[in-house]
This record gives sequence, structure tokens and C-alpha cells, in this order.
Amino acid sequence: MRTSLFYILAAVMAIALVTGCSGKQVSSIDRDNLPENLSDAPDWVFQPQIKGKLAAVGSAPESAGGMQFQRNEAIASARDELARMVSLNVRNMFRNFQESTGIGDAETFDRVSSNVSKQATNQTLVGSRQEDIWVDPDGTMYILAILDPKTVGAAVKEAAR
Repeated sequence: MRTSLFYILAAVMAIALVTGCSGKQVSSIDRDNLPENLSDAPDWVFQPQIKGKLAAVGSAPESAGGMQFQRNEAIASARDELARMVSLNVRNMFRNFQESTGIGDAETFDRVSSNVSKQATNQTLVGSRQEDIWVDPDGTMYILAILDPKTVGAAVKEAAR
């Protein structure tokens, strides 16, 4: 019981720290040195910030799985980042595997991504949602996900009961 209370308090303090730091002014983005496909990207792709909220960006390249698979991959990546920010246990497994075979013109490149998530993730990230979406000219999808620290605080208090 004492250990779980410690983790709950640590999570609340981490949220307060991240939220307190989110109002800081950050340096502007040097768009002259960006790859061409990212030159028109919104600022949040590089510096995810929403005042009073935790924000994270996830991305996924265009794939044969279609837009829904790509969206699921990007939002999973953003939510994993949010979970790392608050240092809570998330039962989510995301695997990305890349392999090159052959030599010269006969070389092939394979990419495999899998995302396994359990309902328990909802309890940890209560209130996380997609705030914005942008697709670059190459087809890579970027999703801005946010989490209201007040919602997390309420969930932590409920879990403590």
C-alpha cells in the first residue's frame, strides 16, 4: 500500500512538473535546415506544446495497411510518449522491425510494425485524445495527442481509493 502511494505521488509530481514547464518559451524552428517534406509542417510536429496540457507527437509512414493502420500506429506512438511523460505503467507493446536482404540491384528492404494494446491503457491515460493531424508530402502522418493533467490527477486519486 505504501509503495503504491509513493508511485501515485510521484506521478502527480511529474505531471505538475511537466505542466509547469509547458509554458516556457522555446526557440523558433530553423525551417531552412529542415528536409523539404517537412518545410510546411506545423510547429507542433517539432515542439508539441499546448498550454495547460501534456502534448506528444507520434508519426507513421504511409503503408499498404491503409490510412486507418497508419493512424493507429501514429496515435499509439504519441500515447506511448505521453505515458512515458507521466511515468505510469502502460500495457502496450509496439514493435518495429526492419530488414535488408540481397546485394546491389537485388537488395530488398522489409519493414514490419505491430501494435498490441490492452484495455488497461485506457485507465492509465484517461482523457488522452488526438488534437491535430498533419500528413507530409511523402505520406507520413503526424498526430498531436494531448492529455489533460487534471484528468490524470482525478484518475490517480480514484486508483488510490
